[in-house]
Formats: sequence, structure tokens, C-alpha cells
Amino acid sequence: MEVISILLSLLLGVALFLYGMSVMGDGLKRVAGNKLETTLYKLTNTPIKGVLLGAVVTAVIQSSSATSVMVVGFVNSGMMKVIQGIGIIMGANIGTSITGWILCLSYIDGVSGIASLLSTATISAIVAIVGIIFKTFVKKNTYKNVGDIMLGFAILMVGMQTMSSAVSPLKSNPGFLKLLTMFKNPVLGIIVGIVFTAILQSASASVGILQALSVTGGISFAAAFPITMGIGVGAACPVLLSSIGSSKNGKRVALVYLINDLFGMIFWSVVFYTVNALVGGFAFNDMTMRPVTIAMLNTIFRVATVVMLFPFVKAIEKLVHRLIKDNPEDAEDSADFELLEERFLAYPDLAITQSHEAINGMARKSRKNILRALNLLYNYTDEKYKTIQEKENVIDKYEDKLGTYLMQLTGTTLSPEQTKHVNKFLHTISDFERLGDHAVNISKVALEIYEKKIKFSDEAEYEIGVLRAAVLEIIEITETAFTNDDALLARRVEPLREHITMLCNELKSRHIVRLSKGICTYNQGFAFNDLLTNMDRIGAHCSNVAVAMIEIESSEIASHSYLKSVKELKDNEYVLMFDEYSKKYDVNRRESDIKQHFDTTRLN
Repeated sequence: MEVISILLSLLLGVALFLYGMSVMGDGLKRVAGNKLETTLYKLTNTPIKGVLLGAVVTAVIQSSSATSVMVVGFVNSGMMKVIQGIGIIMGANIGTSITGWILCLSYIDGVSGIASLLSTATISAIVAIVGIIFKTFVKKNTYKNVGDIMLGFAILMVGMQTMSSAVSPLKSNPGFLKLLTMFKNPVLGIIVGIVFTAILQSASASVGILQALSVTGGISFAAAFPITMGIGVGAACPVLLSSIGSSKNGKRVALVYLINDLFGMIFWSVVFYTVNALVGGFAFNDMTMRPVTIAMLNTIFRVATVVMLFPFVKAIEKLVHRLIKDNPEDAEDSADFELLEERFLAYPDLAITQSHEAINGMARKSRKNILRALNLLYNYTDEKYKTIQEKENVIDKYEDKLGTYLMQLTGTTLSPEQTKHVNKFLHTISDFERLGDHAVNISKVALEIYEKKIKFSDEAEYEIGVLRAAVLEIIEITETAFTNDDALLARRVEPLREHITMLCNELKSRHIVRLSKGICTYNQGFAFNDLLTNMDRIGAHCSNVAVAMIEIESSEIASHSYLKSVKELKDNEYVLMFDEYSKKYDVNRRESDIKQHFDTTRLN
């Protein structure tokens, strides 16, 4: 029963840990913004600043794992680059050794000293109290979001404490304590350091146990050194755990923690034991370790490791990118963001061209996500659903990057023509971002249909298929027109958009009739209505993009002049295109008569 209790407590700790990470990450995304991103970048724009920041933060919160978990959250939310995270994690490895020195205070005159005031529990309690005050009693949203971050961090720390407490009975187990003193064999010593730190989820806890054991006089340097090296590697466990469900960059940063201590362990093991063999054994191998010398050994090992690896920060970045490879789309995203170089702002024509290329990438992402969402209606899987949410985060990042860049461009000297193009782009990226939002909304409807096992009538299925084909065509035309800067093709969007709106209204009326006859249920009706609403809005945002293009081409000044003209005049060209789409996407025709213009299984 005791084993089951320990296991359940351990799993509870893991659950709290992951939930705290999620809450903290969500809060960071809401608070983030460009100001915080700029501040973080300035604080860590060089590896040495990152090391210093990591060391200071970890010394304050007494947990390299917690610092590294926060870095994973920063990188995962796009606020920090991988190379910036590497420096902070190196610093965290140094900062965590401070805990050992604080614990030494407990051995002065046999009192606990101020160590208890600096405990993780005390810090977590203070952070949680401040967080709940912000969340509950402060009306300003910014402070509420900060409260979420603080509460998430507190939950994360409680989760780590719960995991540690779950296995705390092992600390007083005589067999367990005796086991640690037996590992003078380097390999076994390293293994025991790794295993027990992975179990305890805390390097500081393992170092504390080693310090407690040293008071008995039973720990020699020969046993303490390999265990200390293993402790560093084992402490990577909670950091790697935190990267579950994160982006590839988040996983890369978590992997850096492991690489840092793994390389340090390998390098110093080879150096120390090779020289030790050559000189016939160091005299200090049999030296009895005390709490202070344990803390000193831990600090020296970690500082030496960072000094050894620091010149290879860029090499480590390349290594983690090789170990966790980007897929072609990830590489495409990076290439698009690299187009937005600040040095191009001095040359507006070039900056506008670069921005257009980057928005082309955003347009492709939006179209592909809509296609994924529409396909999800017919072939639902959790993996495909998760992909849509991940790609939406990428689309949001495009809007942030492009919006910032274009606003910087408006601060330069622009001609009237250049100003019109920048304004068009600012409106366009908003519409492409909204297209991504509707893809997410459709995916949620697909999830509801899957979970509730909703089955539409044959007639409703047929109607959705017709509307789906029309939506696929309008998003295809919009992306192609914008990418190729083809205002003539863009003129085909509004007639199709008008037909889609009329089609949605007609399908709502037909569905109400089916509901009244009992052919369809209200559950089906809600899902059906949500689909129609989102598809109609997709058409509207495609129209906005097309109108912006046409107004630039026609040198129109009034924002709605084109739409006003087509609605009032509806020239022959418009009428012909509208009639073409009305015939092509007519729900009164047989499904077999509708020409399929798109391969719905491809994403290019």
C-alpha cells in the first residue's frame, strides 16, 4: 500500500507540475507583447548576459529546474530564441549551487538559520499569495495576467515539492543512505546520482542529502565527485518533462540542460580519472567531505563545466537543431521571419517587398490551416486537431512580427504610394490572422462532432460539401491573387463571397425546416450553424484582402469605394462571375454533377 501511495503522490506532482507550466505559459502569452520581448532580448542578447541572468534568477528561486522550465516557456511562446536560452540554462547550472551554500547555514551551531526563510515552500507561498491577490482583487487585466503567471509558477513549484515529498521516505531509509556511501566506483557513483536525482526531481535535494550524509564522516571525495556529476544529469529530468507538448524550440532548450551536464560529466570524468590513474591516485580522494566542501565541490564542478562549454554556445545550438530537426514548414517560417531585417527599413521599397514575401508565407499558412480544418470534419484525429492549434500559433506569430515591422516602417519617410501599400499590408495581415482563427473554430466544431458522435442527415452533409467546395475556392483565389499581386484575379473574390453569404443564409433556412420536421436534432443544428457562420466569415475576410488589392490598383482613396460600386452597379463582368458561381455551387443540383476543382487531400 505504501508503494501505491508513493506512486500516486508522484503522479499528482507530475500533474501539478504540467498544469502549472501550462497556466504560467498562457499568462506569459497574454502579458508578452513586444515590450517584454524587447526587454528579454536586451537582457540576454549576448551569451554572457544570459549566463549572469540565469545564475541570478536561479540563486533567488533556488531551482535550476524551475529557471530552465521558465526558459522553455519563454522560447515556446516565441519571446526568446534558442541561443538566448542556452546562456540562461548555463547560468542556471551555476545558480543552483547557491542552495548548497545556503544549506550550510543549517550546520552552524546546529540551527536552521535563515535557510528556512529562503526555502522553495516560502517563495512559492509568497508568489501564490501575491498572485491570488492580483487575480482576485485587482481589476486591471495586465495585473490579472501577471497573477496567472505567478499562480502558475506557484503550482509548478508545488508540483515539484509534491514529487519530492512523495519519495521523501527514502531519505530516512538506512538502506538508501548506506547505498550512497558505497559508490566510490565512478560509473556506479554517476548512475546513483542520476537515478536518485531523477526520482527526487531536484538537484538541490540530492546535494542536501549528500551534505547530510557528510556530517557522519562517511562520505569521501572519491564517492562525492561521481555522485555530484550524476546529480547534474539527473536534474534534467523535470526540464525534459516540461517540454512535453511544447514547440520544437521548447524541446531544444530543454535538451540543452541535459547536454550541458552530460558533456560536463563526460569531459571531467575523462580528465579527472585519466590524470588520477597517471599519478597513481590523488591524495585527496580519501578526504572526508563536510557540508561546506560538498557545496564547494558542487559549485566548482558547475562553474568549470560552464567555462568549458561557453565557447561552444553556437555549436550547441547547431547540435540541438540537428537532434530535433525542423520540418520543411518550420524552415519556411524561419526564412519568412528573416526577411524582416531592420536594416531594410532605411530602404522602404525593399522593406515593402520583403514584407510582401513574408505575408505570402502567412497567406499560405492560413489557407493550409483552413484546408486542414475542413478535412477534419470528415477525418478526425487528435493529432490533426493539435496540428491546427499549433499552426494557429505560428500564424499569430506572423501577425506580431509583421505588425511590428510595418509599424516601424511607418515611422520612416514614405511616399504616398508606399504609405498606401503599408496600410494595405497592415489591414491584410489582420484578415489572414482572422482566417486562421476561423480554421481553429471549425476544428473545434469537428471535435464536437467527433466527441458527441453527431451525424448529419444526407441532405445536410451534401449542403456542407457544396459550401466547403466554395470556401476552398475563395481561399485559393485570394491566396493566389495576393501572392502574385494579381488585382484582376482578386475581382473574382467578391462575387463568390456574395454567393457564399447567400448560400449560408439559404442553408440556415433549409436546416430550420429539417429541425421543425424532426429530420435533424438541435445538437446537429448548433454544429451546423457554427460551420455556416465560420465559412461565411472566411468569405468576408477573403473579400477584405481582395478589396484592399483592388483599391491599390485602382488608386481608390475611399476604403469601401470598390464594394459600393459593385453593389450598386454590378457591371456585366461581376454579374457573369456571380452567375458562374451560382451555377457551380448550387445546392439544388445533384452532388455528382458538381465539378471538383480541388484535391482536398493536398496541402500545397
